[in-house]
Amino acid sequence: MADPTTTDTGLGARARPWTAPPPAPSGPIAQATELKDLVVAYAKQETLDPLKTLRRYLSFGVSGAMFIGVGLSFTLLALLRGLQTIELFNDPASVHGGTWSWVPYAITAVVGIVLAAFFVHRLVRFVNSQGSTR
Repeated sequence: MADPTTTDTGLGARARPWTAPPPAPSGPIAQATELKDLVVAYAKQETLDPLKTLRRYLSFGVSGAMFIGVGLSFTLLALLRGLQTIELFNDPASVHGGTWSWVPYAITAVVGIVLAAFFVHRLVRFVNSQGSTR
């Protein structure tokens, strides 16, 4: 038996006839409830959404910094090992590598310090270009 409040649209689906929504409750209690809902929605919009975006940027930034740090460490290690293979710095006849065995370490340290100074310089330029937060 068919429900008298439904109509067949001919497409096999049944649609209910349109009825007006019930009137919104009015009065001070309803207005206070609506105000509370608006304040909660606004607080979520202004606090949680920016924090979610910040978390995404920080996760990409921290993971990128870790990858760059590991990559630069391996690059400096490769430079050190490459310099140690040069016979001028490493005397194969000497047990301790010869008189100039410290030079590859000094060159690698200087290159590392120059790279660190370059990154600090770029960071300071970026912060100065953004302006003070005060």
